Amino acid sequence: MVKNVNKKTKYEPTEKEEFMNPKQIDYFKALLLSWKQDILKESSNTLDHLKEESSNKPDNADRASIESERSLELRTRDRERKVLNKINKALRKIDEGTYGYCEETNKPISIARLKARPIATLSLEAQEMHEKFEKIYKEKEY
Repeated sequence: MVKNVNKKTKYEPTEKEEFMNPKQIDYFKALLLSWKQDILKESSNTLDHLKEESSNKPDNADRASIESERSLELRTRDRERKVLNKINKALRKIDEGTYGYCEETNKPISIARLKARPIATLSLEAQEMHEKFEKIYKEKEY
């Protein structure tokens, strides 16, 4: 998913530091920008690949295989497009000074969670409550 982009400094944010200090902000901003760049590069590669690939294959099985691969690739790009929107939202939150804080409780999201999922908008506890609520709500629909 996300690779460590701060190999030069080998800086790793910890829970022991002041939350969202300038070093942490720089760390997460670099992480998000690197992830965004990777997604955009993959998207460009997909477009190039789709332009090059011809679906004019004489064999129906070959055509079906190509269409299946294209469909999978496009679904993957669609998921990445959604992630890209979340990355842009996280970058805006960094600029606004609200990055790293839970949208429901306004409490800090753990550094470990942000390192695992830099686009997280909810603390682990709030996310679990959200998922429980969704499960209960869906069960009531049936």
